[in-house]
Amino acid sequence: MSLHALDRRRIASAVAEQAVAWLVELQSGDISEQRRQAWQDWRAADAEHERAWQRIETVNLSLRDLDTPLALNALGAPARRNRREALKLLMLCALVSGGAISLRDSEPLLALRSDAATGVGERRALHLADGSRLDLNTASAVDVRFDAGQRLIEMRQGEILLDGVADSRPLRIRTSQGLIESRGGRLGIRILERSSRVSLFAGSADLLADGQRQSLLPGQQANLSPARIGTPFSASEDSVAWTRGMLVASHMRLDDFLAELGRYRRGHLSCDPQVAGLLLSGSYPLDNTERILAMLPKALPVEVHSLTRYWIKVHPRATG
Repeated sequence: MSLHALDRRRIASAVAEQAVAWLVELQSGDISEQRRQAWQDWRAADAEHERAWQRIETVNLSLRDLDTPLALNALGAPARRNRREALKLLMLCALVSGGAISLRDSEPLLALRSDAATGVGERRALHLADGSRLDLNTASAVDVRFDAGQRLIEMRQGEILLDGVADSRPLRIRTSQGLIESRGGRLGIRILERSSRVSLFAGSADLLADGQRQSLLPGQQANLSPARIGTPFSASEDSVAWTRGMLVASHMRLDDFLAELGRYRRGHLSCDPQVAGLLLSGSYPLDNTERILAMLPKALPVEVHSLTRYWIKVHPRATG
């Protein structure tokens, strides 16, 4: 089957990640019959899974037709690189739009091309040349451009916490949705689907977009988009508890909790609409997402169903 014969609809990134993970596991040469059957069950569970598998198999075989060194090396990558690197490379093939490899816009390629990046579930702290500290959350990527006239951080994806120091040079953070100017202080930025959420915890900062400028005060946050800057509202330190390896929930809906938790693990994580509105509170260690899922039935009337380790759904607890 050629790339042109494939269904050209875009594959959801969560499903693509599952297909990539299965491909890496199958190519490892050390897979049990039980795991092989689980792979077949995953394919049979949803037509979208099978479409993703057909797509990634074809792309895997077609990599040598691409004229980029990164693509030419991807087929052999699992044997030479660690698992995380292999997943990144293979995601270049999995995140397909319109039947073609989306090289410039794929998140894994952005991570590979950036000055600093983290994989899914990873966190990283950087000490910058001016003495500032930059924390990167899960699946984040940045470029750092410091010179005699400026201090610029280009956010490519994900979430950061910046503890900036005062300096004669301006300190700017640019996302695809706008620009943030800081004069030192503690600043959290998270790139959302259509905006960037900027939270100020100490110091001062201005948000700039489309000729608009909005100042934030400590304890405020606002959403920054290309067309407008949202009205500031209260910011919570709980939103950056990830720097301490924690996910803090305060009367958080279960569906929102799982969406947050899903940022720190690969695959699909969701819940039945019947339990989506159940509320959770507490602090949960992000370095063990499996443990968090295992404790859910103790805290709520739910059951956790796993088709594979990459496909998990929370259901109401069975009665009787």
